[in-house]
Amino acid sequence: MSLDLVPLWAAILGFGVFMYVLLDGFDLGVGILFGRAPDDVAREQMIGSVAPIWDGNETWLILGGIALLAAFPVAFAVLMPALYFPILLMLVGLIFRGVAFEFRHVPGANRRFWDRGFHVGSLVATFAQGIVLGSFIEGFPISGRQFAGGSFDWLRPFCLLTAVGLIFGYALLGACWLILKTEGELQAWARRHARWLTIAVLAVMAAVSLWTPFLHERIAGRWFGWPNIVLLAPVPLFTLLAGWGLWRALSSTSDLLPFVLAMALFVLGYFGLAVSLWPMIVPHTLDLWGAASSPKAQAFLMVGTLFLLPVILGYTGWSYWVFRGKVRSDIGYGQH
Repeated sequence: MSLDLVPLWAAILGFGVFMYVLLDGFDLGVGILFGRAPDDVAREQMIGSVAPIWDGNETWLILGGIALLAAFPVAFAVLMPALYFPILLMLVGLIFRGVAFEFRHVPGANRRFWDRGFHVGSLVATFAQGIVLGSFIEGFPISGRQFAGGSFDWLRPFCLLTAVGLIFGYALLGACWLILKTEGELQAWARRHARWLTIAVLAVMAAVSLWTPFLHERIAGRWFGWPNIVLLAPVPLFTLLAGWGLWRALSSTSDLLPFVLAMALFVLGYFGLAVSLWPMIVPHTLDLWGAASSPKAQAFLMVGTLFLLPVILGYTGWSYWVFRGKVRSDIGYGQH
């Protein structure tokens, strides 16, 4: 009897996606807020706060994509054509954002243009990721293990709501990251933005949570059936508690607590998503086992993955440790 590796691969895929959302989320959030920065000094501090780690954060996106292709090829074959345009838009945004990040420091460059490119690229990439999230929750029509919908099925109200919600969420993470990494006027500016972003994020989370059970009867049964309605009641309660704690923390002197509680909101939202959709990998028609590759292929790929994961975790943790502390306005990215 062979070992069932599907749950382990699902955990690796889920972990990779979550790490990307959490880590690249705050530096995309800094890019979203970049367009509202008060002055050039603040912009340099904002760039400096993410410069050492922003490209490393995207390693998790690559890991998630490879894990999906290798371990769940049927799901990959369905999701890619269904989400072709949002994924293309996301990649274009990420590429343009990265180019703008580097080119704004080139002598003689049009810094205003590249600053705007960094902001717009971050906004477009986040919007596209929100569309992907909303489409994933809504589900995909399948015929014969192939996508049977249209190229623009993702242009739906629920998907647009999740896209706007993710923009608010990433911006909140970015604001809390700036509270952690900066001081003085920029930190106070970030605290002010984080307050209204907290309200916006909680409002969108409430709207999505109320809308989601109506998308599919299976989700409604998962949340409102007995005894799940009692067992899962702490999830929305903890979300409200985290939101209230974040609001209080933004009025305190703590620099770390707002960022921790903003991440807690994402953890709770991700957990709620997992509760709603498990064990479907192509909602609401294909589960993990139906989309998985052969056991031998999973076992072969697992060997390399279990070696690679600690390496990624190690250098990610090390980079954050090396570049810990506050960003100084006189030492920034591109300054020598």
